[in-house]
Amino acid sequence: MELSVLNIKGQETGRKVILNDAVFGIEPNDNAIYLDVKRYLAAQRQGTAKSKERSEISGSTRKLGRQKGGGGARRGDINSPVLVGGARVFGPKPRDYSFKLNKKVKALARRSALSYKAQENAIVVVEDFQMEKPQTKAFVEILKNINVADKKVLMVIEGVDKNIYLSARNIQAARVSSAANIHTYGVLDAGVMVVTEKALQALETVLTK
Repeated sequence: MELSVLNIKGQETGRKVILNDAVFGIEPNDNAIYLDVKRYLAAQRQGTAKSKERSEISGSTRKLGRQKGGGGARRGDINSPVLVGGARVFGPKPRDYSFKLNKKVKALARRSALSYKAQENAIVVVEDFQMEKPQTKAFVEILKNINVADKKVLMVIEGVDKNIYLSARNIQAARVSSAANIHTYGVLDAGVMVVTEKALQALETVLTK
């Protein structure tokens, strides 16, 4: 697929780039996408939920009634789970929800997500740019110039640019990521990807290894 390169004013530069079919033109693997998105979302979970067990409840351990002859079920101390204010049986405990995924599967998932974006014509290539200082207004103006201001945008740059990141931070529908750190969920969650020329080269390098 061939795309025109735009400048930050939304004008064509006259240059064109060809998307690498090994990254943007594969047959998407939905199962790999599912596994990688599941891995990403699982890693976001805090896993701090905790309920008290019987030994952790503050209360007397005196047996409330005799073992037999009471006319009802046997009952232990006041910390029993069957009583109001008692412990909880099999309640949640702090845990780590994250799990590992094969490196090749993660790469396949990212290539599949990028291929979906290419099929949807949801990739815009812009020339490399820098911002002199963090300025949300200027960043919004760039998005308007390239006609993506009304969409959920993932901007991919080559490395870490603090000014660009800070400029986009207050925009709810915009995210900035370096080429090395994009993930499947972020690509799929975006309505359109805006990729700089150097970031495009970096993406193809990382995902064709």
